Amino acid sequence: MEQTQAKATTPSPSRRGLLLTGAALAAAPYALFSGTRAAAAQPGDDEPKLTAAQPEDDRSRAVDYPTADWQAADPSNYSRSSRPAAYPLDYVIIHVTQETYADTLSIFRDPERAVSAHYVVRSADGHVAQCVAETDIAWHAGNWDYNTRSIGIEHEGWVDRPEYFTNALYEESARLTAAICTKYGIPKDRAHILGHHEVPGSDHTDPGPLWDWTRYIRLVNFA
Repeated sequence: MEQTQAKATTPSPSRRGLLLTGAALAAAPYALFSGTRAAAAQPGDDEPKLTAAQPEDDRSRAVDYPTADWQAADPSNYSRSSRPAAYPLDYVIIHVTQETYADTLSIFRDPERAVSAHYVVRSADGHVAQCVAETDIAWHAGNWDYNTRSIGIEHEGWVDRPEYFTNALYEESARLTAAICTKYGIPKDRAHILGHHEVPGSDHTDPGPLWDWTRYIRLVNFA
């Protein structure tokens, strides 16, 4: 999710690592959401300033992926664009939420959070929600250049709880990624399907060492 400065909260099973400091912080997964805006997530002074999408425009009434459920992010949490005309689409970026599916959608709807992803995949059944149109720029990578050139997919779960990485989640996510790659001519390989931790400048560790990349890329290519 969008790379922001971590804000201290009371520890709970759904939020971890926010109070860690020093060496412990470097080793632990960051919680993926915070209430502050990150400069790296939005256009810099030399980038074109894009206006936020209107909540009732025609893109809020249709999904890009046929089986997805439209769950709109707040217009304050992404930038309107006309991709791939405005920016080429080169990557799919894989995230793990560190939140429940429902809480993730709620966070994307909060105009104070400055975070979003294009899609969220539910753990139990692989259900896909679309929160931002593919033509628009979701704030998920913590790197403006990568935001402009990628589709972000969040997966319900926690990086150290493999029980959330269900067969349904892997299979439905792989179908989604395959469809995106086919649509935009993105190679279906590890050079173009990235983990959040692989984005330059990222301080996140998701999707984590328990994410089965070999299986996932195989599923994408056979989807």
